[in-house]
Amino acid sequence: MRIFSGIQPTGVLHLGNYFGAIKQWVELQEGNECIYCIVDYHALTNESMVPEEMRRAKESLALDLLACGIDPEKSILFVQSDVPQHTELCWILGCVTSYGDLTRMTQFKQKAKEQEFVNAGLFYYPVLQAADILLYLADHVPVGEDQLQHLELSRRIARRFNYRFGELFPEPQPILSKGARIMSLADPSRKMSKSYGPDHYIGLMEDEKSIYKKIRSAVTDMGLQPGQEMSPGVANLFLLLELVAPAEVVEDFREKHKAGKLLYKDLKETLYRYLMEYLAPIRERRRELEEKGEIREILAAGAERARRIAWEVIREVRERVGLS
Repeated sequence: MRIFSGIQPTGVLHLGNYFGAIKQWVELQEGNECIYCIVDYHALTNESMVPEEMRRAKESLALDLLACGIDPEKSILFVQSDVPQHTELCWILGCVTSYGDLTRMTQFKQKAKEQEFVNAGLFYYPVLQAADILLYLADHVPVGEDQLQHLELSRRIARRFNYRFGELFPEPQPILSKGARIMSLADPSRKMSKSYGPDHYIGLMEDEKSIYKKIRSAVTDMGLQPGQEMSPGVANLFLLLELVAPAEVVEDFREKHKAGKLLYKDLKETLYRYLMEYLAPIRERRRELEEKGEIREILAAGAERARRIAWEVIREVRERVGLS
């Protein structure tokens, strides 16, 4: 399968990103043709992003992805803006996209409510996302459930283009994330996210003292709902423990919880210890990669490989729509 996925360079990679998506990206490299993109054009819709921060964030995210196991020998890893065909195809696809479809996008409605100034890029975001995928004739896209509506729109756009100009684009199918849905340690009713502030996420490369403090202060009991065996905060800690600790350790804590003998202090201390053991090789690889100083060359090589595919596709698109 040819697989495409992208991630915004909006800061540090956190546990929610890793266990929710990146770990699966690494696994998908075996036996598939994977194209992974740092989508900096998409990041421009974020009003708080400043130019210098954007430049740093792209290289930092690339180092994080490589440290997590993205292999530039097995996959294509590149920065979106290094392949200008993304924006050219975006405009062409916009001309076969329904305005009504864009107004129905749930994520746009949600984000528009949260922002005083709603930029047009936020509204047009799903068209660029469709261009990202279709430019590489991708068969499959790993997504979470919150992105299924956008992927369905990508299929509709591909269908409309194919109907009007002849069969070219495959209709990309989802690979639903097998990853865990990690919640905020400070508010377990919310998904772990940088947008809520530093207390709501744990970065993969974050200082150990900071991680320890966040785990120690993690919300536990917030009151049980009828039929619930565990409060959301405690369930979130157990989920993290399952991801990093041996099964027998998790089972021992579950037995203590059932018996009403669980000490949250012990649960948190154990989670911290196993989490740091799990992250140690990733953090070490990150340090080694940074010391080598080859990240720009790796991204440039990835962009060159991506451009070769993109140029062939856009040449065919331009011919079909009458631009060349």
